[in-house]
Parts: sequence; structure tokens; C-alpha cells
Amino acid sequence: MLGVIRCVAIVRERLPHLRATTGSTTPALAGLVIAWGGTALLVSPLAHCLGKPSQLALALVGQALFWALVAIVLAIVLCWEQQPLGSLWLKPFRWSSIGWGLLLVAVYYAMLFPWGEWVRQSASISGFGRGMNDVIKFPLWYRVVAVLGAGIGEEILFRGFSVTRIAMLTKNSWLAAIITLIGFAALHVPLWGWGFALGGLVNGIASMAFFLWRKDLLAMIVFHTSSDALGLIALPIFSEWWKQPSLF
Repeated sequence: MLGVIRCVAIVRERLPHLRATTGSTTPALAGLVIAWGGTALLVSPLAHCLGKPSQLALALVGQALFWALVAIVLAIVLCWEQQPLGSLWLKPFRWSSIGWGLLLVAVYYAMLFPWGEWVRQSASISGFGRGMNDVIKFPLWYRVVAVLGAGIGEEILFRGFSVTRIAMLTKNSWLAAIITLIGFAALHVPLWGWGFALGGLVNGIASMAFFLWRKDLLAMIVFHTSSDALGLIALPIFSEWWKQPSLF
């Protein structure tokens, strides 16, 4: 993440002529199109025409392209909008952000995840066990890369940037949160299925409400990275938890 921010800062220094007019919505709209449209292309069947998603080389290309989207959106914020990263509700480092993020992880596994699974099972929709079977085939080091991409990149694009900019456009933070939450769940359907998307939509309500309350993107990055790291990296070392019949 530091490397991406440094690259964006260099671009900002070299392109001082890029200015967003006061109140202009164009940079926000452009960033939203790039973030959502670019990610949708990466998970679309069109991308799968290049090869099987399970191929490590193709997966790495996908990660690189996703980080390119993050860098472009950050460049829009810093260079075109002329706004600081604080406009994404990314606060300076504070231990309280780490604490809040870890507390949210505990709440997620104790309450939110079971809640989402109950809703999914009540709807008789298959879970994300099959998606985990595909992910777990990748080596551990790649899963670390993927977790960092999701925990940092997704939070920047689909929480920090999307919520704040859609709120600016609609003048309604809750509407922005709902739109973002539904769209983010939909982006997971191609790779994880409808059950995962439904569960994520249900338990994501609490995490999104937390974000609107605390306005702390760092806490959300800690939460997202830590929860994914537990599910995709730490727990699989000790058990194949995703193979439980209830998760399929």
C-alpha cells in the first residue's frame, strides 16, 4: 500500500495542472466508473476467456490489474480532486483504529457470520464451500497476496472512495452505504456464488453501519484483512473448516 501511495504522490507532483473545479462531480464519477467497471471486468466471464481462473499466472495478473485500479483511483483523489486521503475517512495511524478493527473481527465471527449463514441457509442457497475449494488450491504465499489485496484494495475502492463519493453525489450517506453494499456483494457472485453474496450482504450491514459511525477506514482495513487472513490463511492450516456440509 505504501508503494502505491508513493507512486500516486509522484504523479501528483508531476501533474500539478490537474485541478478539479470546486463542486465538480466529474472526478468522483470517473473514479467510480474505474473502480466498479474495472473490477467487474476482472471477475466477468470475459476475463475467464484468457484462461482458467485457477491458473496461478492468470490470478497474479488479476491481482496486478486490481492494484492498478486502486492506484488510478488514488491518483484521482490526490491529483484530480486535490483531496487528501483523509477524504476517504482514512485517519492518521491510531492504536484505537487497530483495536476497533480487531473488535469487529471478534463480533464478525461470533455474531455476524453465523447470522449471515442462517439467512443463507433459510433461503436454501448454496454456500461458499466450493469457492473455498478453488481458493485453497493456490499456494499459501498467493493467498497472503490475495488477502492484502482484498483487505486494503477493496476497502479503499469499495468503502473509502465509493461511500464518500456516492454520498457526495446523492447527499445521503446511508443511501451511499446501501448502494455500495449491494454492489460489493454482487461483485462476489462470479467467484463465490449467490450464497456468499447473500451472507455478505446481511452481515455487511453491521460493518457498514460501523464505518458510517466511526468514519475510520483504517479500522475497516484491519477488520477486512484480519478476518480474511483467519479464514483463508490461518484456519486452513489446522482444519478444512469450509468442508462442513452446512457451508455447501
